[in-house]
Amino acid sequence: MNNAYIREIFLSIQGEGPHVGEEQLFIRFCSCNLKCKYCDTDFETSKATEYTPEKLLDTVNSYGKNLTISLTGGEPLLSHKFLKEFLPMARKCGHTIYLETNATLPEFLAELTDFIDIVSADIKLESATGEKINPDIFEEFFSIAKSKELFAKIVFNNNITQDEINNAIKIAKQNNCEIILQPEMTNDKFSVTTEFCEKIFKMFKSKYPKTRLIPQMHKFLNVR
Repeated sequence: MNNAYIREIFLSIQGEGPHVGEEQLFIRFCSCNLKCKYCDTDFETSKATEYTPEKLLDTVNSYGKNLTISLTGGEPLLSHKFLKEFLPMARKCGHTIYLETNATLPEFLAELTDFIDIVSADIKLESATGEKINPDIFEEFFSIAKSKELFAKIVFNNNITQDEINNAIKIAKQNNCEIILQPEMTNDKFSVTTEFCEKIFKMFKSKYPKTRLIPQMHKFLNVR
């Protein structure tokens, strides 16, 4: 039996990306394969509940019908064996599957694409995360995800480099997906000025028109 540790399940408003403002049921998985400097999420396994796929489905269905389920974390794809059992059942119940991922586990995504509707895939910048990741990983991930509704989320701060901008645009162009720029935030405060946000937005937009600047709106609304 493939069980998963889930930190929390809650109904709220999507605060990031092109689906901002939509109601979603968030399922927060534990564990992550990265340690991004700006991460403020509590996904410790010691504080989690263990679920079977059937138990999670029952819990999801208790919130209603035809939900959009946001798989978040942590990194949900670390629970790919569990999701391989859970997602077909959830889709059969009429739920839409929205995956939030750091986009570094393409081999696990490949097992699940038939059961996912929307992919919010990070392009992690070393300047913001402190994590050095080979861009080839993102290219592989996006090439698998592009069969779905796909967008790239890019968290940036004052240290963003021209090479990082060029690499992100290259990946987005190859896969014809929208770029969502997200200024790094501490609580409800930007780590950069609005002038710098505008500058970076224009740099991206001039080279790739399918770019939007959307901060984390749930922090302004004070919801999870």
